[in-house]
Amino acid sequence: MKNNFKDDIDQKNAEIVDSVLKDFEIRQNERKSFESNWQLNINFFLGNQYCYVSPAGDIMENGKQYFWQEKEVYNHIANIIELRQAKLSRVRPTLTVVPFSDDERDIACAKTSKKILKAVSHNINISKTLSKGTMWSEICGTVFYKIDWNNNLGKVIGVNALGNEIKEGDVEVTVCSPFEIYPDSSTYNNLEDCMSIIYARSFHKDMVKNIWGIDVEGQDINVYSLDSLSISGGLGYSSLSNSMAKKIKKDQVIVLEKYEKPTIEYPNGRLIVVAGNKLIYNGDLPYINKSEGKRGFPFIRQTCIPTPNCFWGSSLIERLIPIQRSFNAVKNRKHEFLNRLTMGILSVEDGSIDVENLEEEGLSPGKVLIYRQGANSPKMITSDALPIDFRQEEEALLNEFINISGVSDLLNQSSIVNGNISGVALQLMIEQDDIKLSSSSEEIKYSAKEIAKQILRLYKQYAKLPHASRIIGDNGMVELFYWSSSDINSEEVIFETENEINETLAQKRSMIFELLKSGLLHDENGKLSNSMRSKILEQLGFGIWESTQDIKTLQAQNAEKENLQLLMEQTICEPSDIDEHNIHIAEHTAFMLGNEFEKSILKSPNLKEMMLNHIRKHKKFKKIQDNEKENEEK
Repeated sequence: MKNNFKDDIDQKNAEIVDSVLKDFEIRQNERKSFESNWQLNINFFLGNQYCYVSPAGDIMENGKQYFWQEKEVYNHIANIIELRQAKLSRVRPTLTVVPFSDDERDIACAKTSKKILKAVSHNINISKTLSKGTMWSEICGTVFYKIDWNNNLGKVIGVNALGNEIKEGDVEVTVCSPFEIYPDSSTYNNLEDCMSIIYARSFHKDMVKNIWGIDVEGQDINVYSLDSLSISGGLGYSSLSNSMAKKIKKDQVIVLEKYEKPTIEYPNGRLIVVAGNKLIYNGDLPYINKSEGKRGFPFIRQTCIPTPNCFWGSSLIERLIPIQRSFNAVKNRKHEFLNRLTMGILSVEDGSIDVENLEEEGLSPGKVLIYRQGANSPKMITSDALPIDFRQEEEALLNEFINISGVSDLLNQSSIVNGNISGVALQLMIEQDDIKLSSSSEEIKYSAKEIAKQILRLYKQYAKLPHASRIIGDNGMVELFYWSSSDINSEEVIFETENEINETLAQKRSMIFELLKSGLLHDENGKLSNSMRSKILEQLGFGIWESTQDIKTLQAQNAEKENLQLLMEQTICEPSDIDEHNIHIAEHTAFMLGNEFEKSILKSPNLKEMMLNHIRKHKKFKKIQDNEKENEEK
């Protein structure tokens, strides 16, 4: 009976594996045309620009047709993509968390969530992750971020029975190239429209054994890797161009992760993991990573240029390839014409001279040409001067690069450098140049926002034990804080900044100085408060002065800690001589007037009297200090 039950399970698992493998093969064939375009884009970016996509979908190379043919590459695509990447690297939005309500507890939790985002962004280097993802989206048009919970990360909290370390776990953000993602259809506009997603990766068979503990037979598979090809060069020389080509890797296992959207049959969705021909996992989607406590795909899609009615975005390289081919052709034909002008073409009567000697040695200076008596002497065939059409076409193609890409280096344009252009006009030109990147910058901002949301949701699901994190502020001070999943009651992430791509540090400083001159930052008495002064210094990049200026902020933070201590521990410390009693009294009074305190005293009525006694002590200390000050003045 047991054997029959085991046989039924094995048969069912085999059917699941077979269905996943067949589904994966269908998706591979559907996506092949997009994959060919991505390979072509990568090759043109790397400098292998004498290739094309065959009708079968393979990348084919074009070699030299003649030994004298000029086939150099003048790569403007790489320069444009790198310039776009540099400008888009400024898009790093500052994120904050909206409180669930106006209660003091919810506001404190929202501040803690913001600190968590800041700490984890520093730990996982989210800026580098976004830069890596943006490079993929700029070249291929689409990139994906995968947000996982890794139990092998974080601090060690214990040891199991086998002597292995137990860690607290942490969030992991991985950049996934479009070559690894297979949707159920390429006609969807959004990731959430898909019913299922297959995430395919290649592992060595020993790595599969270490991660999942199963033995799978490895095989030879084709992977995309960097290679060098000698298909470019000129007369008498050749050069190597980097290219994206298929290479064979030994003992590899393809691991497929199929994520299925929640349905009536599977309310929590389904995740199937297949390694080779073996089933590793079949169960619910592991992460509660969507709004309202729902489960969904752990992926975030980012595109360069959204494509209507298509899952895959398009890349700017696709529009630049025809221009790049024309530019290479014009430059090479121009150099071939110059070669004919400089080296010349010699007309020789048949049998008049030793042609083999002339071909080997050429026309060196001072060379004596001996020709047969009575024959015509060799002569050079003259060519006209370089036509102006070459220069005109070259300049037209350079302008077309700028018009189509929407990116230009204004400092390298002679008309701007040598022209008499005002600062306002130059600023407008810079803004117009940057506004063409707005679509790509919005995609990066959306990705950063969604990554932050999923990070908070994973911490809320898994971070049950207290975690210790630290934040290094602009002033160099380190703030250590403790938190757990209960401190995250809102995942509503919004932007603090609007458009970073048009806002440089110099522009921000100039705007602050203009506000200072207009007096908008002064209080009702026409003075600049200490808190506002410290905030201005922080925005100007001199936050290190803040610790010597903003004592009032530190006093307010200390009073907020006392408020939380009363709620969480139902105790409160005694007032100290170093307290600024006016600030403490104001913070405690505002806390008592909040809804959170009213809810707390319904459960613990003694909290009200404890806080009132604490405020009375502050007033008593304040009165004593005022009396001492009056006596000193007398």
